[in-house]
Amino acid sequence: MNISLAQAEKLIAVAKEKAIAIDTKMNIAVVDAGANLVAFVRMDGAWLGSLDISIKKAKTARFFDMNTGVVGSLSQPGGSLYNIEHSNGGLITFPGGVPIKNAAGDIIGAIGVSGSSVENDHTVAESGALAI
Repeated sequence: MNISLAQAEKLIAVAKEKAIAIDTKMNIAVVDAGANLVAFVRMDGAWLGSLDISIKKAKTARFFDMNTGVVGSLSQPGGSLYNIEHSNGGLITFPGGVPIKNAAGDIIGAIGVSGSSVENDHTVAESGALAI
């Protein structure tokens, strides 16, 4: 089960609307169930450095099927996933990556958002993920 391009574009549109509503500029990436990039948008004026971060957040959320903030909490010193951010070509372990589920609850991809505070990144990503 994979997210379609049409679904990915819808998620990006919803996430972009949320970013506008909270007055921030974001990079928004959507990956499929295999963690392959399906769709991406960089809002006008969004940080260039956040482009790669948004894609890695989406991939991290899909690789581990959990929000990237949860991966981050598990990867702290003494945590069960300590140093995991060095695997898979580099992971992002702070909020802004959210798995995407279909109506049956199957994970079909993930969304990653970067460009503001991690709280705003997560809010925007979550709004997109829930739009499926």
